[in-house]
This record gives sequence, structure tokens and C-alpha cells, in this order.
Amino acid sequence: MSEVSEVAVTGEAGRIAVRKTYKLYIGGAFPRSESGRSYTVSDHADGFLANAALASRKDARDAVLAARKAFAGWSGATAYNRGQVLYRVAEVLEGRRAQFVAEVRLATGASAAHAEAEVDEAIDRWVWYAGWADKIAQVRGAANPVAGPYFNFSVPEPTGVVAVLAPQDSPLLGLVACLAPAIVSGNTCVVVASERLPLPAVTLAEVLATSDVPGGVVNILTGRVAEIAPWLASHMDVNAIDVTGAPGALADDMAVAAADNLKRVVRIPASDWAAEPGIERMVAYLETKTVWHPLGF
Repeated sequence: MSEVSEVAVTGEAGRIAVRKTYKLYIGGAFPRSESGRSYTVSDHADGFLANAALASRKDARDAVLAARKAFAGWSGATAYNRGQVLYRVAEVLEGRRAQFVAEVRLATGASAAHAEAEVDEAIDRWVWYAGWADKIAQVRGAANPVAGPYFNFSVPEPTGVVAVLAPQDSPLLGLVACLAPAIVSGNTCVVVASERLPLPAVTLAEVLATSDVPGGVVNILTGRVAEIAPWLASHMDVNAIDVTGAPGALADDMAVAAADNLKRVVRIPASDWAAEPGIERMVAYLETKTVWHPLGF
């Protein structure tokens, strides 16, 4: 057993640590899978780390239902308020920095310095997107010149419920880099965490639950990507899907299934999650509404 794993199991003083039961995060609550199933999560050295809930298609449907229910309130909140909520996520995550560093090390085998850098970047990414909450509409919106006595405005609006397949090899930073830009503009999300490295995502769910994010805005499922993802791709109440965490062949199949109700399929490569973020992922989940209004009334 590695040094990091041994500390996690026995504790600093040689005591046996209290084992957590890792559950799903749906609608602001932490239910077990309706199937009663779980699967073994191993550390980077293939040692036993924990058991996590193995989500079913029914769990995925429940998550989509929770996301749809939360959409009206979240998209109707002011952009300033959404920015405050995302910043609060960064604050709470900062307070649990040591735990996230330990979990990233356990999951990936990274050095302490590398894990600390990844967690710090994940925190900074929440702050960066929080700052865009009340600016993206100004960047993507426009007052259009028209020939006639009219005002013509183009206004960006959230697309709806977004399914996110988190990156498989970046359990925290990659997840944040996909999730934050989806929710900052008012979308709600169903996230399928990294199948092999789910614990940072589960801990992030605890952060979200205690940082003013309304229940249902983010729902996190753990389990088999190949089982859950196709169901989300074909779900008629999912409006967009990020296939980042799907293998190539599965991503292609999901794009075909998504065509049934004209979902947006997001395929933005990110080989280096620590690279400077841009607005592409935010823009991918926005629809443009054009409004005409008579001049002088």
C-alpha cells in the first residue's frame, strides 16, 4: 500500500479511519442508487479506496427531472447572483483544499506539488467563471442596425439541461472546467463523474450542497459511462451534451442519438486542462434570441 493510501486508511495516528458511503447527488440530496448497486474504487496503485454508488438509467432520469425542475429558478436568477454563487463555491472549496489535494493524490498518484497546483487551478477556475456571469451577455449580445423605426437586439439565453461527461483522467480540474461554464449562464447540469476516479467529484458535490447552489442545478452521478451516457444522449428533455469524457466510438454513437431532439453536442478538445480558459464552453450552451421593438413607443 502506498504512503498516501496508508494514511487515508489508518489516519495520522494509526487509527482506522471512518469509512464514508459514497452516494449520488441528485436534486440537492445524496441518495443511494435506486438499483442498490455499488462498485469498487481503487487508488492509483490498484489498492482498495472506497465503494461508490453505481448509478442506473433510473437514477439518470431522476437527475434530469431534478435539473429540469431547477432550470426556471436558476436561469431566472440575476447574472450577478449566479456569479456570487459560483464565487461561494470557490470559497468553500478553498476551505477544503487539503482534502481535495489528498484525494487527487490518491486517485492519480500525483506528487504533492502537482496535486496542490491542480486544486488551486480548479479553485481559480470557479472564480474566473464567476466573473463572467454578468459579462457574457454583453460580449455575445448585440444591438443590431436595421433599416426602419425599430430596435433590434440579439440576447443570449441558456439552452436548458446539459449533460456533462466529465474527463476520465482529470477528476477535479477537468470536471470544473466542463461544469462551471455550463451553469454560469443559467443552464442546469447532470454530470457523469470520471468512472475510475470519482471521489473528487463526490466531494465536490458536498461543496456544492453547502455553497448556496440550489438543489437540482448540478446533479452528479457515479458509475459506468457506457451505461449512463447513451441514455442521457437519447433523453428528450436533455438539451445539450458534453461528450468530453466519452471514448471516441461512444461519443460518435451519442452524437447520433442526440440528433433525435436536436441536442447541442459539445466536442471541445482540452488536452491540457491547466491551459488558459476561454469563453468557448460558455458560448456552446447559449441560444440567441432576437427581439424587435418599435422605435419611439
